[in-house]
Amino acid sequence: MIDSPRTAVIVVAAGSGTRLGASVPKAFVELDGREILARCLDGVFGVQEPVQVIVVAPEGWAERAEAIGREVAGAASIYLSVVTGGAERQDSVTRGLEALAPSIETVLVHDAARALTPPAQIERVAHAVVQRGCGVVPGIPVADTLKRVDGEDVRETVDRQALRAVQTPQGFPRHELERAYQAVAQVHTDDAAVFSAAGGRVTVVDGDESAFKITTPWDLRRALRMLRSATPATRTGIGIDAHAIDPSAELWLAGLHWPGEAGLAGHSDGDAVSHAITDALLSAAGLGDIGGLFGTADEAYAGAHGDVFLAETRRRIERAGWRVANVSVQVIGNRPKLSPRRAEAERVLTDLLGAPVSIAATTTDGLGFTGRGEGISVIATALLTATSHSDDH
Repeated sequence: MIDSPRTAVIVVAAGSGTRLGASVPKAFVELDGREILARCLDGVFGVQEPVQVIVVAPEGWAERAEAIGREVAGAASIYLSVVTGGAERQDSVTRGLEALAPSIETVLVHDAARALTPPAQIERVAHAVVQRGCGVVPGIPVADTLKRVDGEDVRETVDRQALRAVQTPQGFPRHELERAYQAVAQVHTDDAAVFSAAGGRVTVVDGDESAFKITTPWDLRRALRMLRSATPATRTGIGIDAHAIDPSAELWLAGLHWPGEAGLAGHSDGDAVSHAITDALLSAAGLGDIGGLFGTADEAYAGAHGDVFLAETRRRIERAGWRVANVSVQVIGNRPKLSPRRAEAERVLTDLLGAPVSIAATTTDGLGFTGRGEGISVIATALLTATSHSDDH
């Protein structure tokens, strides 16, 4: 595997979701327009260092799980694999362990239902496993007063200072966790219990309130409110693209064909305006960049025109809960002269994005590669507004 990651995250997504009252497995229930699994993978793929990601899906749902994973991961899909889970959670984790790459030294087991777990918590657990050489669980202090009861009678108050509500991911040294699962003789409530039962040491790090488990419709509503309160009503992004002049190619720029003008070099049609807009939109939505989603290694985009990139980008950002408010473009180069066709280009791009697009052009007075007529550079700025979130701001 590229970069040979040393850490893997097994995302257990094989639960039925019966208590949610949903007609689909829990991980595939929508949370503000995207599946719970997609929300969970946002956090997993948001960590700084590459990790192997293994999604354990319910029977019959592996194909959908892989599609979700690839959409979230983009170019990082090389680190993604999907396996089918078993009858019990421990069976599912075992199948995830069987899919580990040889390079893996640390394994984190994470519940897909903890969809809002921040990347910082995942990194905190992984780092602690390496530093301490043992099992690590994230936990938060227990807020409620706890009572030990016998039937209806309260027998004593339990000291909550020594208690933690445990979350995921739970992390372990790989080979010790594999041995623990090979030796497990009974059903346990979490992976730390399996590890402890085999004689392993488990320690705790700080958890995060947002990493709660979505189990009931009330939890789903709580997650929805957290998402909407945390997401700004607007976002901006900037995209920059530059292409060299290629006299042997036809010129496509700002969604238009320019007969008689020298074209731009590129894997696609070289439309620097469309490419810069694509990067600006993806940046604003937090969905990566054009290279990660439409790489030059993908023959499907060889010679593709700008409308292909813009249409797919619009689909992705709208699926993520955003819409384009407006786009501003600055073209830097000597040719072509944009003014005669500016209104036409703006109309084409506006229709593609469903929002106003304005285009301006300038030169660099003979300075740099654009001034020498060797290429064109474009800067695009995009403004997005929340769709399903906007009423809460």
